[in-house]
Amino acid sequence: MKLNIAPTKSNLLAMKERLSSAENGYDLLEQKREILVMELMHMAERVRILETKIDKATQTSYAALKRVLMKVGGDRIEQISRAVKYDFHIEEKSVTIGGMRFSSIAMNPPKKQLFYSALGTFSSCDEVMCDFFDLLTLLTEMASIRTIVWRLAGEVKKTQRRVNALDKMVIPQTRETKKYIESQLEERERDNTFVLKALKNKKNSQEENRC
Repeated sequence: MKLNIAPTKSNLLAMKERLSSAENGYDLLEQKREILVMELMHMAERVRILETKIDKATQTSYAALKRVLMKVGGDRIEQISRAVKYDFHIEEKSVTIGGMRFSSIAMNPPKKQLFYSALGTFSSCDEVMCDFFDLLTLLTEMASIRTIVWRLAGEVKKTQRRVNALDKMVIPQTRETKKYIESQLEERERDNTFVLKALKNKKNSQEENRC
């Protein structure tokens, strides 16, 4: 469907400029979409690898916790856990992907410390704490990556909509309008040429009659 505008030379020039801008915009957006999709696939692969690590760390951590519970009992484990106090600081960070900035989160894990006495505990208690420490770090990293993936996926969808709009509507509509204006101007030019020839012939005929 063409635009409802008058077939004038100025409008033809405007349609040519609009078509050129739309085609350039389409090429740029298509390149952007391809880059974002590649980055999204890369991030999705990181998520897959992290999921495997988290599954393994979860199994390791809870298996270690189960062994400690069997050794020292739940009451003693609860007493030990009350002595452990870590401050985990999570902050917002900016990540640049495909030339675009995305907000995410980052955690700087605190240095591991020994909060309880070695008396009445086992080395496996330290093992449990270290295992869950590592698991928490992995979970925070997963949250950070998933935040980027969600926003990156949203940007891919938005870019795809713009690409589709240019490809399916703006460019075809502008091309059709440009073609229509060109045909109308050509037809008008032919009509003008015909009229001029007719006037010239009439003038020549009148001059011959006077002679």
